[in-house]
Amino acid sequence: MPPSEAGKEHKGRNLSGNCTVRVRFHRPSAALQPYFTTFYLTEIEVAGGGRVQDHLHPEWGGLRIFQGPGPDAAPLGGEEHIGIRNIAHGPTATTIRFRIGSGRCWGVGFLPAGWAKFIGTGANRLANRIVDGAVHETFARFRPLIASLFDEEPSESEELARMEAHFLGRLDEASPDEDRIIAAHQALVDPVVGSVHEMAEACGMKAHTLERLCRRHFGFTPSLLLRRQRFMRSVAQFMLDPSLKWIGATDQHYHDQAQFIRDFHRFMGMNPREYAAMPHPILDAVMRARAAAAGEAVQALHPPQPSH
Repeated sequence: MPPSEAGKEHKGRNLSGNCTVRVRFHRPSAALQPYFTTFYLTEIEVAGGGRVQDHLHPEWGGLRIFQGPGPDAAPLGGEEHIGIRNIAHGPTATTIRFRIGSGRCWGVGFLPAGWAKFIGTGANRLANRIVDGAVHETFARFRPLIASLFDEEPSESEELARMEAHFLGRLDEASPDEDRIIAAHQALVDPVVGSVHEMAEACGMKAHTLERLCRRHFGFTPSLLLRRQRFMRSVAQFMLDPSLKWIGATDQHYHDQAQFIRDFHRFMGMNPREYAAMPHPILDAVMRARAAAAGEAVQALHPPQPSH
């Protein structure tokens, strides 16, 4: 099993009552690290059978497999999905609002290279979309994992071993663009890179080649991806240290506060003040545990790992 892991217990409060969140992140084994951010287990207890609400940040594609009832979830401006126990989604450039009660959930965070290798369908086809991973054809190869992940008696170590075995057993699946994906991803997460021209130069591609690559494997154009990166660097800094206030957390590539507020509306559907005033019973715990275990508080900021 991967030796590097960390956990966090968080007690929050929402209008529906008290909430306790325990989350543990596990680094994939070395052969899988180019393809995933982390595998993570989240356990939620909401007092009195209630439910809590929170908002995911923009992130790479993911799969969340629930033991027990699934959440109600909706991308910003999109259709609400009620109680899906196997939530799969493409990369997002918008928040996903969700309501959830007590339960357990394993999450898989795909890096762009992992999406290309283990899913294959163009990421732009599922960008900002939620589907049922147990029935959607894009995720057909995950059905054995979904069906076998949980036993009647929960065992974190055995469940993690099943997830590792599933992906290790699929390492021979082809990924012809892998080196270019990793190069583009490395340029994207470099905080110095602030324009499409700089990104293309950094990864040694022509702008039109980078555009095609990003749409297919990252889900969005390079310009939107860079905009998402500066936004997520700002949000992550604020969430980990709210004493900074938004003005102190704003990324260096923002020209002024008005530009940041426009981005906040674009990605989260609200202004920074409204977001800061909301309870974040799930995300507070998840971000702090992720930062401790994996070095980054949000999935979108994870750097790529070279393939072995």
